[in-house]
Amino acid sequence: MFCYQCEQAIKGGCTKAGVCGKQPDVAALQDLLLHALKGLSLYAVEGRKAGVNDRAVNVFTAEALFSTLTNVNFDAARFMELLKKTVSLREELKAKVKAAGGNVDFKYDAANLNVTDSVSDMVKLGEAVGVNSDPSMNPDLRSLREILIYGLKGVAAYADHAQILGQEDDAVYAFMQEALASTLNKNLGVDEYLGLCMKCGEINIRAMELLDAGNTGRYGHPVPTKVPLGHKKGKAILVSGHDLKDLEEILKQTEGKGIHVYTHGEMIPCHGYPELKKYEHFYGHYGTAWQNQHKEFAQFPGAILMTTNCLQKPAESYKDNIFTCGLVGWSGVTHISDRNFAPVIDKALALPGFESDVEGKTVMTGFARNAVMSVAGAVIDAVKAKKIRHFFLVGGCDGAKSGRNYYTEFVEKVPSDCVVLTLACGKFRFFDKELGDIGGIPRLLDVGQCNDAYSAVQIAVALAKAFNVGVNDLPLSLILSWYEQKAVAILLSLLYLGIKDIRLGPSLPEFITPNVLNVLVEKFDIKPISTPDQDLKTILK
Repeated sequence: MFCYQCEQAIKGGCTKAGVCGKQPDVAALQDLLLHALKGLSLYAVEGRKAGVNDRAVNVFTAEALFSTLTNVNFDAARFMELLKKTVSLREELKAKVKAAGGNVDFKYDAANLNVTDSVSDMVKLGEAVGVNSDPSMNPDLRSLREILIYGLKGVAAYADHAQILGQEDDAVYAFMQEALASTLNKNLGVDEYLGLCMKCGEINIRAMELLDAGNTGRYGHPVPTKVPLGHKKGKAILVSGHDLKDLEEILKQTEGKGIHVYTHGEMIPCHGYPELKKYEHFYGHYGTAWQNQHKEFAQFPGAILMTTNCLQKPAESYKDNIFTCGLVGWSGVTHISDRNFAPVIDKALALPGFESDVEGKTVMTGFARNAVMSVAGAVIDAVKAKKIRHFFLVGGCDGAKSGRNYYTEFVEKVPSDCVVLTLACGKFRFFDKELGDIGGIPRLLDVGQCNDAYSAVQIAVALAKAFNVGVNDLPLSLILSWYEQKAVAILLSLLYLGIKDIRLGPSLPEFITPNVLNVLVEKFDIKPISTPDQDLKTILK
């Protein structure tokens, strides 16, 4: 196997097994699925030219691509099903395109792939189409191709979440398929790939906008909310991941059953949504940083539902208490495919739950764009009065690899006349720090999940407009941590918007070659983090 799509990949890439726990057979099947999706996309692109646009193919493309994201699906049997469905949809679409007079004469292997029931045979095929399958490919082109593919995986995740909430835009599906198909073209050069990467960033903004519309349209705009980190005596369910609809269904189905529902990881912003916080048994947040996940899950005395990618291989000590849904899957872990969470509820009722009430401290969430812009006047006045010197957006992904203590130390050392905005699971390195306020404005503002980068961008654009300057002229610095492919998509979106001087860490991606890095430095002044003291000194000079 070979995989270097996440930040925790070993130097040069994982070759024996993924640091995430991904095994070689699953890695090969993921590579083969990606290859098959490129073939399916060829027919989707030609279909649009001939007036054929198949929504089932579009939705599936996003779902299947999402399934290859880091820490989503590690079940070989599920990937075999996805491969078979890819080929089935491809043949159906091919017939429709041919009947409409479109071109279906593709010689690419990806366009004519056959899938059998033999896992070992499919693994062999997958091993032949991975990242390094063409040793003659220019390393810089390969680097740009992989940046594009990983960005597309992030777009697919947001598009899938949005579609679940009834928000779609065919332009998102069309670009995903166009870009996937384009990676089969060996004649693409640096400029073409750079253009596709920038377009991917643009499309990702649209995907995040759709998801934002789905979340706020269904659950209301987040409001500042105190979230307890303690727990209530009694039965308990912990919901981790990203999917608000899954949380909503759990809340509905547990109502009146004497079970308290807690969030974990990226779900903490859910406490700020009016239509979710109305449930009285939706209590608080359990757990802190990502690197403690296994310990936290092993100690949780209730059932645990994983809604999207957040989990490395579950330990045997708590595997029976874990349930997955949607695209998430591990071999040997019970999967809920229809949002009937009765098995989760039954497990929670069978487990002891918490023995007593523990108050604990509280943290704040719910500072999405509407909440922040409602006090924009006070923020602007504070900046003009020099009470607020600088804004730092410190957020992104969390992970277990060393070096992420940088973000905790950075926030702790941010001067008292500066405000920290944060989002995504990277905030769990410092989300419970008591930074105080500036004239009633909290110095630590949780904007939300990773997709709420859309909200952060809207806040920045609104402030730039208020000060009549460009975004890059604002007293704002982006200090980002990355782990998986949604972070790649967000980074491409920021680059598309022309935002410069981004600091990225804790390490630079293995899939970025020195030459490609030089391009990013020259065009966007992107740079690796150094030390908190040095970075703060440079920024605030």
